[in-house]
Amino acid sequence: MLPADSAPTTIDQIQNLILESADFEDFLNELARFSAHQMAGDGDDALCGITLLRQRKAVTIGWSSDVAREVDEIQYTLAQGPCLTAAKEEREVHVPDLLEEDRWGPDYASAVASYGLRSVLSLPFNLEGEAKAAINLYSEAPYKFDERAAARAREYTREVSQALRLGVRFALHADSAKNLRAAMESRTIIDVAVGIVMAQSRCSQEDAVRILTDASSNRNVKLRDVAKSLVDSVDAAGTLTHFEEPVQEPGRSRAG
Repeated sequence: MLPADSAPTTIDQIQNLILESADFEDFLNELARFSAHQMAGDGDDALCGITLLRQRKAVTIGWSSDVAREVDEIQYTLAQGPCLTAAKEEREVHVPDLLEEDRWGPDYASAVASYGLRSVLSLPFNLEGEAKAAINLYSEAPYKFDERAAARAREYTREVSQALRLGVRFALHADSAKNLRAAMESRTIIDVAVGIVMAQSRCSQEDAVRILTDASSNRNVKLRDVAKSLVDSVDAAGTLTHFEEPVQEPGRSRAG
């Protein structure tokens, strides 16, 4: 426990964020808000987004405000921009003034500037894995991120790198859970469709699967879509997949 007269360190404050967050999404957004305040300096606030790049797919996993998320997503739509460059090439990217910027063509700079933003600083951080990530700062002031501000941002990013990696792991696990849910839902639909074919055609499970796969191949339609069409023709209400999340103990957050 800290002495009464000791100010909490950055790490102390990050640990409190983890303990106090309701779930991983809450933690990542709180981390983005905290980072924006810490790295802006001089009593100012910047906007902050945390970009995760995995398997050529970019997503903002934490944002200090809706605007921060939206301007990050402009880059994903255009497939270029400072945060993507920082994450892909693992190097710091600085945009002193968007009105004087042309590295990513006129569309990117004008789109972000339309939000009233003028300067950008993106810093990569090492995840020690296949995924890459960057933390992105935006300011309404041109030339906001001078060398002093950039040095402060670099030091902060190093200091909280472990928390950033933890946050990304949360996001990756959530993505895996989402993919598992989708796979289970798809499997359920196919299994129900197989049962319908078995009942209607009075055939074996193997024959029913063959009938569905032949229909998928002949119509050049995904097997899941063929199965869903059949299930919907029998029951418009569709199917229900039983997929229960792990039960949380009272008083404990998923982030902890």
